[in-house]
Amino acid sequence: MIVVTGATGNVGRWLVRTLAEAGERVTAVARGVAAGDVPAGVRAVTADLATPESLRPALDGAEALFLHDGGAGGHGLDPHAILAVARDTGVRRVVRLSSQGVATRPESPSHGGTMRAVEDAVRESGLAWTILRPGGFASNAFAWAESVRAERTVAAPFGDVGIPVIDPADIAEVAAVTLRKDEHAGHVYELTGPAVVTPRQQAAAIGAALGEPVRFVELTREEARARMAAFMPEPVVATTLSVLGEPTAAELRLSPDVERVLGRAPRSFAEWAERNAGAFR
Repeated sequence: MIVVTGATGNVGRWLVRTLAEAGERVTAVARGVAAGDVPAGVRAVTADLATPESLRPALDGAEALFLHDGGAGGHGLDPHAILAVARDTGVRRVVRLSSQGVATRPESPSHGGTMRAVEDAVRESGLAWTILRPGGFASNAFAWAESVRAERTVAAPFGDVGIPVIDPADIAEVAAVTLRKDEHAGHVYELTGPAVVTPRQQAAAIGAALGEPVRFVELTREEARARMAAFMPEPVVATTLSVLGEPTAAELRLSPDVERVLGRAPRSFAEWAERNAGAFR
């Protein structure tokens, strides 16, 4: 059995479906997951990573664990306690969804500090481990859905600065392989899309998926900071703006790891937009 934490998120939901379609026994775990949220045959268990003992019923009898904190980056979590429960219940393999920023932004408190600490705990767990470090998610464009639906407008900073965003479906499919195959133990995979894409190009791709133009409005850095501060801690806002505005050479690099694991190129942002056009209609 494979246990997927963060099972209702953009990666977790696709991962649960991918594993179930492959014939695996799957337990989907999240704070608010219900039977109606998962495919037929998948067990849904409510648990909270902040309370490691709550995971015990979900992990009992599991062989592999997908460890994702739902975007919190490990804030307030005790990864050693989580992994101790996993060992106690017989888990042999853990796949950690981390972030490219652990390597590219080691000075960031949220990446070089918190996320690195979770990675270290995984390495020290005594379990077979694999770490996935994706760059920016294509699904971050869902933040524009309301303005696209209402006004056919995308507003974002740094309109002509791009990064190679990754489709969460590709992250999930890499995770599905690494959860099932021993040869990926001990590997760290950096996951990016196939090309650098700017916010202006993303807006155009959403428009193409809808079959009508989407106007791009460029925000100043301070305008973007004010919007992001409404739902992100300040250190995360600062790091995010730095990545989006001044990506490093490492953050612009096109990684071969998706193709290395899956045997195919990663999906483009345009493919993501086409698949998710309904959210913007």
